Amino acid sequence: MSDLPKLGRRLLVVYDGHCGFCDKTVRWCLRRDRLDRLRFAPSESPSVAALLARHGFSFSDSPSGPDTLLVIRNTGGASEQILLRSDATISILAALPRPWPAVAILFTWIPRSVRDLGYRFIARIRNRIWGRFDVCPLPTPAERAHFL
Repeated sequence: MSDLPKLGRRLLVVYDGHCGFCDKTVRWCLRRDRLDRLRFAPSESPSVAALLARHGFSFSDSPSGPDTLLVIRNTGGASEQILLRSDATISILAALPRPWPAVAILFTWIPRSVRDLGYRFIARIRNRIWGRFDVCPLPTPAERAHFL
């Protein structure tokens, strides 16, 4: 069992802490998460690695980090579930206040294979466009409560 806390109905967003695009995405989410429904953890965290290993995921083989955003529902619970790529993105949008749940519904009308194709394209070029950090950026004091 990992040492991550149970988050209740909150979603745990696992992201590549060295990725510039991922950092911008997390900060975008933080600005919109007025209902306090999201928590964030970099994939480099040892407790996240243990949680992901329980589900058969390992990013230690990838020198550039994971190529996908992961969202974990019911963290630490019996019904713990991991969502990947566009499904993860949709779950984040659905957790945010209006108008984002409506945007999430619109995305569900697109077949997953097409959504994931677009997701994989962005994942492939993200480091060339937004760069990589040598170290994972630290959250501001106001943001720290949202990170594990």
